[in-house]
Amino acid sequence: MTRKFKTPDYEAMLQSSVRVSEALPEGHLARFIVEVISQLDVSSIYHRYAPIGGEAIAPEILLGLLFYGYATGVFSSRKIERATYETLSFRFLASGLHPDHDTIATFRKTFLVEIQELFVQVLLLAQAVGVLKVGTISLDGSKIHADASKSKAVSYKRLEELEAHLRQEVQTLVTLGEQADRGQRPLPDGLVVPVTAQPAPPSDCW
Repeated sequence: MTRKFKTPDYEAMLQSSVRVSEALPEGHLARFIVEVISQLDVSSIYHRYAPIGGEAIAPEILLGLLFYGYATGVFSSRKIERATYETLSFRFLASGLHPDHDTIATFRKTFLVEIQELFVQVLLLAQAVGVLKVGTISLDGSKIHADASKSKAVSYKRLEELEAHLRQEVQTLVTLGEQADRGQRPLPDGLVVPVTAQPAPPSDCW
C-alpha cells in the first residue's frame, strides 16, 4: 500500500486571512509591551520633538519595536525595519506602519538615556505582575528576595539591588543594539536578570 502524504498548498496560504488577535493571543509578549508602554510617561521624549515638521512616527511605536527587539534578540535597526513587514508581532507593534531603519537608529541614538530608563521600568513592571520571562530575558535568575515581612529596610535594599542589576543588564542590551547598527556582530542572545521570585504566568504566555 502506498503511503499518503499531506501536501502543501502555498497559493491557498498566500490568499488566506490571518486574525492578529488569534496569532497573538492574550499574554503574548508583544501585547504585554504595548500595554506596559501605555502606562509609561514618555512626555520628556515628546517635548524634544520640534513643534513643526512632517508627520512623525509616535515614540510609543518606536519604543515598542526597540523593547521587543531587545527582549527577543533583534538588535539591528535594519532587521527591525524588515520585521515590520515579515513578522506579525513586529507588524502589530508598529501598528501596520514601517519605520525605516534610519528613523529607528536615530531615535535610539537621540533618546538613548530615556530608552534605557523606560526599559528598566518595563522590566520592573514585568517583575511586579509576576512575569518570569520577557522574551529571552529570564527574570527569576538568582531570586533577589524583597522580604517586606521582615522589615521595610530590607525590602528597599533588595529593590535597590534589583534596580541596579536591571540597569546594568539594560545597558548591555543597548550596547548590543548600538553594535548591531554599526555592523558589529552582537553577543549571544539572552540575558539572565535576577529579580524577586513571583508566581509564573500561564504556560501559554510567552
